[in-house]
Amino acid sequence: MSNEEIFEKFAKYISPGKVEMYKRMGISFVPGKGKGCWIKDKNSDLKVINLRSSGGVFNLGHNPKGTTEALKNALDLGLDMGDHLLISEQRANFAEALSKVLPGDIQYTVFGVSGGEAVDLAIKLARGFTKRMKIVSTLGGYHGHTSFALGTGDDVFKTPFGSFENFKQIPFGDIEAAEREIDSDTAAFIVETIQATAGVMIPPDGYLKHIREICNERDVVFIIDEVQAGLGRTGNLWAVEEWGVIPDIMVLGKGMSGGVYPLSATCFRPHLQEFMNENPFVHISTAGVSNLACIVASEMLEEVQELLPNVRERAQQFKIGLASLQANSHGVITEVRQRGLFIGIEFANPRMCGVFMGICLGKGALALYANNRPNTLIVMPPLIISEEEVNFVLKVFSEALQDLLALGKS
Repeated sequence: MSNEEIFEKFAKYISPGKVEMYKRMGISFVPGKGKGCWIKDKNSDLKVINLRSSGGVFNLGHNPKGTTEALKNALDLGLDMGDHLLISEQRANFAEALSKVLPGDIQYTVFGVSGGEAVDLAIKLARGFTKRMKIVSTLGGYHGHTSFALGTGDDVFKTPFGSFENFKQIPFGDIEAAEREIDSDTAAFIVETIQATAGVMIPPDGYLKHIREICNERDVVFIIDEVQAGLGRTGNLWAVEEWGVIPDIMVLGKGMSGGVYPLSATCFRPHLQEFMNENPFVHISTAGVSNLACIVASEMLEEVQELLPNVRERAQQFKIGLASLQANSHGVITEVRQRGLFIGIEFANPRMCGVFMGICLGKGALALYANNRPNTLIVMPPLIISEEEVNFVLKVFSEALQDLLALGKS
């Protein structure tokens, strides 16, 4: 089918609203085959470097050889998803591998399909363990679109679905607000290590450690969401390592898939296992405990750890190039926030960001603005990105900035 026919069918059977939005933005791109950091348009010669990575799903790039072969080999051996109620060697092996690299004494893992499902379980576990109902999260944070996860998000996501009692939001990075809101009625405080959808907002120094202390004092479960920030994105395996904090629960997803098979994880410390021992079937995920997914994720975990030096080197390359870009932007770019290959480029207003994004797509670089901060362009390339590919991105950004400045003059 042509791109126009694909758009028409997508609108008729999936989402006319999404199609209308893309048309207004002038986007007619339909992803075809992907390889490494690149995606080709299905029906044209346009090839774009993926600076979105679907929030980290493609940390290893498109069609990654290692995880793809791991999946094929598992299928050839006669393995399948497995029965979610029965014992599994593959799940046990991968959970053990995770426990060896997770922060502190985090030991236990329950698997799921999506980050939202993993957040739901984290909240269920916190409420079940503490026998409290209140959940505190941060403004601008994003933890998914499923039931409890939705309650932790901003109004734009949850208002259409009614009331979410016992869910409270406070400003990100505000210790005084945390001191006031996290109280004896609170089951859990949940926060992204680095806020993604809010525009790559980085916690102030000491913030996460102070939150840890508050939660300890008040017997509150501290949940860290590393669905996007974890698995090598910052140059460490876990972003929370940057601040030396150990949560009670850590939520993982997206990159766990190795780009080929969905998997998420809710990982927690031993004291919380008391509740699970009393209720071993309190959370069931039919497709989220796949033997195939665990085999893929085992390969992914090894590869990501090997990529950490590249992440740090390419991050420094981006840091230098983006500093120069901002310096020559005549105030169009107001700030660059970065940890490793987790980057937010803030523009003077949302319109500039949107135009810049469209220009970049036409020149071969795909990046999207932050939904909760639309004047910020999020840059999250695959962790395999090369020196030459970073240079290409910086060249595209420089040309796009010049085009944007020229539009402003005309």
